[in-house]
Amino acid sequence: MEAQILDPCCGSKMFWFDKNNENVLFADIRKEDHILCDGRKLHISPDKILDFRKMPFEDGQFKLIVFDPPHLKQLGETSWMIKKYGKLNKQTWQTDLSKGFDECWRCLNTCGTLIFKWNETQIKLKDVLNCFSQSPLFGHTTTHNLKTHWMVFFKEEKESE
Repeated sequence: MEAQILDPCCGSKMFWFDKNNENVLFADIRKEDHILCDGRKLHISPDKILDFRKMPFEDGQFKLIVFDPPHLKQLGETSWMIKKYGKLNKQTWQTDLSKGFDECWRCLNTCGTLIFKWNETQIKLKDVLNCFSQSPLFGHTTTHNLKTHWMVFFKEEKESE
């Protein structure tokens, strides 16, 4: 069976309950193993190595895409945070996130759903959403110092011309 769900920035699949779900194509730009500061082992082992800014998939190939890109741009190169979450380029993060979102949107089937996760520790959610070509349908935001947000985008059917 061909995967119907794409996670192009899966990292160590932290938020997945079923880290081996056959319906999901887990992808990331890296395949690495690390020992974290508390001694835990971190495995980043995607099904496919790829760059979310230019993905090798057909238009409309997936029914659901989970886009959880790196959210930090200021980290030491040997920090455990960069090992766990990856890192954005300080100079190109807006362009990189814009390209990544557009690639996810291109690969998303009509009437498909894109789930976007963002932590605004270093970059505000509004600044990230300004990089995107689409607006979210709804999402989870909070005013209680919680910095992780979930947004849902829906790709509508194109109107007949």
